[in-house]
Amino acid sequence: MNFDLSPREKELSKKGRDFCDQVLLPLEAITDEHGELPMERRSTVRQQVRDWGLAGINHSKENGGLGLTMVEQTAIEEQLGRVTNGLWSCVWRPPVSLKFGTEAQKQDYLIPSSHGHRRGAFAITEPEAGSDPRRVKTSAVLKNGQWHLTGEKWFVTSYNASDFVIVHAHVDDDPDKPTLFLVDKPVNNMVHLRSPKFMHNFAFDHAELRFEGTTVGEDKMLGKIGQGLELTKDWFVEARLQIASHAVGAATRAAEIANDYATSRHQFDRPIRDFQGVEFMLADMAVEIFAAKSMLYRVAWEIDQGLDRKRVHAHASALKLYCSEAAGRVIDKALQVLGGRGYMRENPVERLYRDIRVDRIWEGTSEIQRVVVAGQIRKRGIGVFSEVAWA
Repeated sequence: MNFDLSPREKELSKKGRDFCDQVLLPLEAITDEHGELPMERRSTVRQQVRDWGLAGINHSKENGGLGLTMVEQTAIEEQLGRVTNGLWSCVWRPPVSLKFGTEAQKQDYLIPSSHGHRRGAFAITEPEAGSDPRRVKTSAVLKNGQWHLTGEKWFVTSYNASDFVIVHAHVDDDPDKPTLFLVDKPVNNMVHLRSPKFMHNFAFDHAELRFEGTTVGEDKMLGKIGQGLELTKDWFVEARLQIASHAVGAATRAAEIANDYATSRHQFDRPIRDFQGVEFMLADMAVEIFAAKSMLYRVAWEIDQGLDRKRVHAHASALKLYCSEAAGRVIDKALQVLGGRGYMRENPVERLYRDIRVDRIWEGTSEIQRVVVAGQIRKRGIGVFSEVAWA
């Protein structure tokens, strides 16, 4: 086994780190101060993403992307995870669901998104529908060649940076007909209710929307009737891997800051790292990162190898579960090592502490990940997670 990154993967990792250091890190303070990336900075950053060759990192060259493997994407995303305030989201990953669209939809949505000229937001969650998608109340009814969408969506991330929305709705109010629809902005009868503030600050908003009979053409249905959940499965696997990548990057940055501080900070005439209580925290942090990073690249490799889809899905759930919770523990310890300085808003570890909490909630809560993991163990045995590889 060779666990080292290839020269190409190392090159991409360095590009991600350089972009983070040179473009995104200088925006951390102003983003935290304003609660999101100021509007006047957005077009510049978007152009920088294109200039650095980081647009469309998750799509094939045929679909306008860079044609990167999942390991190569992960090498970039891990470095982007070092930045606070969700600024990693400036490097936009067009929804993978778009690759299942018609040729016209690919030309109108996917390829321009991969080139960094368009951006979409996903509208799935509702006031009464989170982990249970069958509780979705947003309906889609076909009348006179037009789809009419009615319902309310929450947590529509990056709505104020998007020019179209992918809406998950039930055709004719039938939970067995989950379907995706492409809605261009602006459009009549799609109301932006508000963009609430959250524990973390984020580059873009998390909007609440109401669809009041919003109409779109028949050609705006993405995939077929009833395929909504199927088309989002690959997206969930990718999203969970992305969250894990960012969690590893965030934990690594926090641990580095804590380690440096433990060396430079002196109390009782010696570095505080000389005290066993501090050094053991550093050791625990290192072990958590080591384990998380090992899992991260294994799952990325499994996706590239085309291994059994259900098992990869289970592994992605285990990965997201472990990395999000481990990163929380690491960053908490890092803040403790820093003491009062770690609790100051100007300290990156304080921002990482706020940022990391949501990773145990979005794109599937920790509890849902445990349900997925336990379900696979029940069906296939513990070997689903203990075996090295499968045919």
